[in-house]
Amino acid sequence: MADSQADMILSLRPGTMPPDRMDEAAARDELGLLAAAIAYHDTRYHGEDAPVISDADYDALVARNRALEAVFPSLVREDSPSLRVGAPAAAGFGKVRHARPMLSLNNGFSDEDIEDFAARIRRFLSLAEDDELAFTAEPKIDGLSLSLRYEGGTLVQAATRGDGAEGEDVTDNIRMVGAVPQALAGSPPDILEVRGELYMDRDDFLALNTAQEAAGGKIFANPRNAAAGSLRQKDPEVTGSRNLQFFAYSLGETSAPIATTHKECLDQLSSYGFSVNDYSMRTTQVSELLERHKFIISERPSMSYDIDGVVYKVDRHDYQDRLGQVARAPRWALAHKFPAEQAETTLNAIDIQVGRTGALTPVARLQPVTVGGVVVSNATLHNEDEIRRKDIRVGDRVVIQRAGDVIPQVVRVITEARPSGSAEFIFPIRCPECGAAAIRPDGEAVRRCTNSLECPAQRLEWLKHFVSRNAFDIAGLGARQIDQFVALGWVTRPADIFRLAARRAALAKLDGYGETSITNLLAAIEARREIAFERMIFALGIRQVGQATARLLALHFDTPQAMMAALAPEADIDATVADLIAIDQVGDSMADDLVAFFHNGTNRAAVADLLSQLSVIPPERPADDSPVSGKTIVFTGTLSRMSRAEAKARAESLGAKVSGSVSGKTDYLVAGADAGSKARKAADLGVTVLGEDEWLALIDG
Repeated sequence: MADSQADMILSLRPGTMPPDRMDEAAARDELGLLAAAIAYHDTRYHGEDAPVISDADYDALVARNRALEAVFPSLVREDSPSLRVGAPAAAGFGKVRHARPMLSLNNGFSDEDIEDFAARIRRFLSLAEDDELAFTAEPKIDGLSLSLRYEGGTLVQAATRGDGAEGEDVTDNIRMVGAVPQALAGSPPDILEVRGELYMDRDDFLALNTAQEAAGGKIFANPRNAAAGSLRQKDPEVTGSRNLQFFAYSLGETSAPIATTHKECLDQLSSYGFSVNDYSMRTTQVSELLERHKFIISERPSMSYDIDGVVYKVDRHDYQDRLGQVARAPRWALAHKFPAEQAETTLNAIDIQVGRTGALTPVARLQPVTVGGVVVSNATLHNEDEIRRKDIRVGDRVVIQRAGDVIPQVVRVITEARPSGSAEFIFPIRCPECGAAAIRPDGEAVRRCTNSLECPAQRLEWLKHFVSRNAFDIAGLGARQIDQFVALGWVTRPADIFRLAARRAALAKLDGYGETSITNLLAAIEARREIAFERMIFALGIRQVGQATARLLALHFDTPQAMMAALAPEADIDATVADLIAIDQVGDSMADDLVAFFHNGTNRAAVADLLSQLSVIPPERPADDSPVSGKTIVFTGTLSRMSRAEAKARAESLGAKVSGSVSGKTDYLVAGADAGSKARKAADLGVTVLGEDEWLALIDG
């Protein structure tokens, strides 16, 4: 990774402007920055056990991302934490495909967040205020998530979370951990997958670091890193010597249910021989959850292990099943994180960086300061309005805050400490990289370079996005290599990556490229000639198109050729846009950005060139055997037996496309009470209209 990009990632902190006061352009750019930073930190944390920021810092990025997405749902991008878990499995271990995804958790930071969480659950399940809704609360252990598979009561496989779908096979090492049962007591089902947290007590962590220092070995930053590093030893005997602990907290795949509630599940796991957390409790009152949070904070210093929050879960398993998940996280659980620190430092300089979409982003260079155990030296200042609003100037003393365990951000300027002669910062009106005009469209907060991919900075960031983990993810080809190959003139557009084999002899002359590394790199590139359509779309770096949207577009168009044809300058764009905005979660602005991208001659040529190098795999459509698989469904009116959100989630899980508007392509309109104009339009178009009972009979039939 280039130093400038690393600096930007390490400096990134959430914006202070409330999302509901931002325009789409500013939100889109900040989400792009958040996506890059979070992907980098996921790899450092989950894949390399070498985080460069604290958990609180990471959580703040996720929280800001979630807040922006709540206000701008059309801008949701799947390379943000809302749609991604962890990082790919490390190369040193075999890979395990999880039978059920290992999800991460959404976070809350305030009492209001928790109250909103409970209210959302009630709305989704259509529960009345007097209907009982029970939750459990338990400490969130700061360790390494594991999945343990037992067959016939015997441990047969252990895997890390990885990216949520695929983790590392650490079975041999886990067999050396005494805290993990190798055979279960009682009468467990034939297949039982137990999930929990591997961790290290503080005393064991201190003893390990003392021994490591004496032996000249690696010193671990915290108990979580020590636990992860100890598990990933090549020699299982070393893992066994590290005194690791394990708390069980949930289930994966099972051949038979063991409980009907989460509380019963924990009790049953305890009877099988697992340790479960003693601080777990069940309650039907949100106020008691908040009191438990305060209590656990007070107990935190005396605990023998590190925690970074309290997890609340809906207790009933049938409710959990109905609630399901949103991308990376279950709807039925939330982590209530811990609060808050401030520090003061000096702002030494303001630099301007140019991103993939041409956005000019101001970056504050700070006198390094420690905030909550993390040294902070850079901060994004978001845009010129934010600088002007806070009157931020070079040389100012500024307050850095970590409110709600958040990433440090510039809260305010200490104006009384401002040096004499300081000048207001003047934001540039020309691109600092290529000199082209940098304009700020009416209604937008971001100033952009107008030179598109002719701007070397935009082109470079576009290529880095193309090879990023959630795009083509080519092993051995990252931002550092892209910097190098672009500087050499070898790569100017994505297709050039697939022509690097012709430069094998030239590669061998570069420092750091031996025969083995060249062979591995070229093999990894060759392996990516076959790519999923949705990954290809995401890799193109189209504004507003994250992984979630890329998936929707892949399902809509089915092939890249169909997408190129529909978005060609000579096509009926009005009809194409109408089709696009009929897709649930795709709006006018996103459709405009898609049209703009594919109407740009440079872009079209680059995509056509890329397609000449690839074999693109059509999207996999879920639940092909369901009665609504591949059908387009529109919901309208008030449903009585489930909420609209639950109905949409159920339809999508059965392979249906959910649209927001009725057209001639609609297969079914599901009409609740007060259906209104959509029902009338469906009747005019001859679309089949189903009542709620008819809909449920169809999908359950």
